[in-house]
Amino acid sequence: MTTAIELSQPIAAPMDRCWRQLSDLASHTTWMKDALAIEFAGSQRQGVGVAMACKTRIGPFTTNDQMKVVTWDEGTRIGVEHRGIVSGTGLFTLSNSEEGCLLVWSETLTFPWILGGRIGEAVAKPLMAKIWKGNLVRYARIVEAA
Repeated sequence: MTTAIELSQPIAAPMDRCWRQLSDLASHTTWMKDALAIEFAGSQRQGVGVAMACKTRIGPFTTNDQMKVVTWDEGTRIGVEHRGIVSGTGLFTLSNSEEGCLLVWSETLTFPWILGGRIGEAVAKPLMAKIWKGNLVRYARIVEAA
């Protein structure tokens, strides 16, 4: 079973300001409660090919999420491939909206048997959605305050 989560957040700020914050991958730990630390593999920090390890905690579980940026559409989209113990894809998409811009975060993840497989996914999905919605609210506050 694969878990799919899609969340959105309106942001009262122009697209270019939203993109500046989103494209600063190193700063994601400032608004992602579950992202404890990001360590880059190499000097690349933007664009397709960025490789990073993100120490992540959801509830009692801590993982070292290995990610690679596979989509980078300047100003609008960043997509990653998760290659750690939890595998799958993630995508951030920015678009114009009446408020300023809209950020959509979608993840498609597969949990291994060691994290409970299908049962682990079913338990984790509502928890991840709640944490990630909080992350989006924090992101919006940071961008709106800039």
